[in-house]
Amino acid sequence: MNTVFKGEHLLPGQIGQFFIVLSFGAALLSFISYYFATTDDAGKANSSWQRLGRLGFYVNSISILGMGTCLFYVLYNHYFEYHYAWAYTSRSLPVYYLVSGFWNGQEGGFLLWAFWQAVLGNVLIARAKSWERPVMTVVALSQVILGTMVLGIDIFGQRIGSSPFLLLRNSGIEAPIFSQPNYLDFIKDGQGMNPSLQNYWMVIHPPTLFLGFASIIVPFAYAVAGLWQKRYKEWVQPAISYALFGSMILGTGVIMGSFWAYESLNFGGFWAWDPVENGSIFPWLTMVAALHVLIVFKNTGHSYFTATLLVLLSFVLVWYTSFLSRSGILGESSVHAFTDLGMFWQLVIGILIFLVLSVWVLVWRWKELPITKKDEETYSREFWMFVGSVFLGLSCFHLIVVTSVPVWNAMFGTKIAPPSDAVKHYNVIQSSFAFVVTLLTGFTQFLKYKKTDITRFFITTGVYLLFAILVTALVVYLTGVYRLNFVFNLVMCGSVYSVIANAKVLVDAFKGKFKLAGSAVAHLGFGLLMVGAVIAAGTSKVVSENASGVVNVQGFDAKAGNARENIMIYKNTPVKMGDYTVTYLGDSISSPYHFYRVDYKKFDANGKLLENFVLKPKVQASRDAGMSSSPDTKHYLLNDLYTHVTAIPSEGFAMQGEAGHDEGNDDKNYDEPVAHEVAIGDTIRYRDGFMLIKSLNKQATVQNIPLTANDVAIGANIEVHAHDGKVYTAEPVFMIRGGNVFDFARKVEDAGLKLRFSRINPENKKVEITVYQQPQNKRPWIVMRAISFPYINFFWSGTIIMVIGFLLSIQRRNKELKTV
Repeated sequence: MNTVFKGEHLLPGQIGQFFIVLSFGAALLSFISYYFATTDDAGKANSSWQRLGRLGFYVNSISILGMGTCLFYVLYNHYFEYHYAWAYTSRSLPVYYLVSGFWNGQEGGFLLWAFWQAVLGNVLIARAKSWERPVMTVVALSQVILGTMVLGIDIFGQRIGSSPFLLLRNSGIEAPIFSQPNYLDFIKDGQGMNPSLQNYWMVIHPPTLFLGFASIIVPFAYAVAGLWQKRYKEWVQPAISYALFGSMILGTGVIMGSFWAYESLNFGGFWAWDPVENGSIFPWLTMVAALHVLIVFKNTGHSYFTATLLVLLSFVLVWYTSFLSRSGILGESSVHAFTDLGMFWQLVIGILIFLVLSVWVLVWRWKELPITKKDEETYSREFWMFVGSVFLGLSCFHLIVVTSVPVWNAMFGTKIAPPSDAVKHYNVIQSSFAFVVTLLTGFTQFLKYKKTDITRFFITTGVYLLFAILVTALVVYLTGVYRLNFVFNLVMCGSVYSVIANAKVLVDAFKGKFKLAGSAVAHLGFGLLMVGAVIAAGTSKVVSENASGVVNVQGFDAKAGNARENIMIYKNTPVKMGDYTVTYLGDSISSPYHFYRVDYKKFDANGKLLENFVLKPKVQASRDAGMSSSPDTKHYLLNDLYTHVTAIPSEGFAMQGEAGHDEGNDDKNYDEPVAHEVAIGDTIRYRDGFMLIKSLNKQATVQNIPLTANDVAIGANIEVHAHDGKVYTAEPVFMIRGGNVFDFARKVEDAGLKLRFSRINPENKKVEITVYQQPQNKRPWIVMRAISFPYINFFWSGTIIMVIGFLLSIQRRNKELKTV
């Protein structure tokens, strides 16, 4: 007998699953139709196969929008009967995080990728003209394969894909409640989103990154179409524009990820060489390399095979990157990787389809490829652009080999260990490649295609290189880069040279050679980016130095890091930290975050206040991720001061979605009370200041306690003066009600005090004030780490300038395309 489950909302899931199947079928129809339009209807201006291919792709696009709408409807309405909603969202999430919850799981990521490919496919239908049929055949094929990733259906006992509309009770989770018709009564909330993902960058970073991944299909499709249709040279020009777009968007998406890491993660930086981070730049490196070699071929006819190979390889690497992050192969080696949803072999097949297609078209047309046998001139722009592309390829090759250690171990049964100090390993080797690339982005600007005036080239290059060396010497001395590994000094020199050389070209562009502006601006931006990366990452300084090397928190070193880089500060107790005096002022909660206010003051030698600001690093707790700390940063023109909380009292906050602890009678949290008999105007000393008895309020009231004419309530108006100059007020109340005596204490949390008006002595007209002080070790505290990142704005501004350069280049190439 089938169980009838109560409260489930099955319709949105059923509609969503219908759209999934429809999108897959429509993509398959579009692929088959475009294939026959390319082969059987070749040369026909009016092709029924082409019309059917367009129809199939339009239906695929509409179905993807339908899927997305249904999924967001499920997330927005908190239908936790669906595994996706339960696993990645909760009721406490604001709407914008529910939007990012869309791509929080693998299924949503594949939908986002398919959405962007659908958008690009529709652009190609509108603009590709004679290229539409073969190019859209490849794009539709990619949509078919992506469609299988979210099908979530069983074929011959084998699950194909994972559907975002899978019901929680069918997800494989073993729990007795799923045998009960009213199981939803026991599921009050979802698991929520990983705290580190609750950042505005995660609302825009994944869509940008996936648009970058999706856009790589277009130059790939043009390359396949060009070889397939024997239009060996014609595909290059339109592919250049899309390669520029793909390189720009994917690069921007990667940098957005580093923004997110810098603002949300607490490793203290913007790049950690995590395997998934590395994977995201595999296709970017090869596509940038391909872009330069495509331009070489367009201008000189050289390097056709290399250009084609790099374009094809770029999209294969998009799939390989997806395999690394989604197959579970990385295991515990990456904090960003997904667990395996049973799609390991599906992802492998996806890689193999595009890899085999790439190899096949190259081998098939090998004898007809327009490969020139004439060698390039050594002193020509195309030769050194080719060399630069080779080094970008070698950089990618190194990243793939080392990042893929878990893959090699799985393939060959080996137990190869990754580098013991992975960050140092990557930094040194990748910096070697970066030095060559930055140097080449500089001096190739002084070369011409095919042949260059050698004498003039050496004079110009020598002058600018000498100037760059002098500037570099000054920069590395002032910033302290000279103390680092020598290779970082080389990178700095190459980057400075790139900035200076491209600035010169940019000046020339404003004099009338405007077509050179795009590459000059992009290379200048890349040079600035590298300058900022080397200085900020290489010379970042821990400000929160702890000379004692001790943090009185159990297990701190194992859980939170090096005690010598963290300081413990008690509430309202100023602590000297480098050039600053820092004070923990208190905390506040704005669900789901717990904010900790840290006051920074800087004084001159005479004690004059030079600067004062408050940072609010935040902490969030979840059952799965534990404590997740996000930094707050003070941005200066030339540096950032980065602060994050590394430890807090365990009772200082409640787990997300749970109530706080019961305060009850908290006298145990204070030292032994001390009673003081005082009159109006007297003072009471305490550890961190003094209290002044200002007056007695004979009209005092206590909330929710009504008084009769025979009752008495008197409040003692007390002014609390702390050593740091802050003044607080409190009014403890003494009450006689119904012949019984009561007193109502008042807390001054920021001063660590609780005050009781405990007795009135009418004989000497004095009152008794009982003072409770929190012991130093029981006062609220935090442990924090502060880091200074010098000149990091060069990194961010370089990114923006590089994107502007890409946009200028795209504009130029589109104009050239229109004139063809």
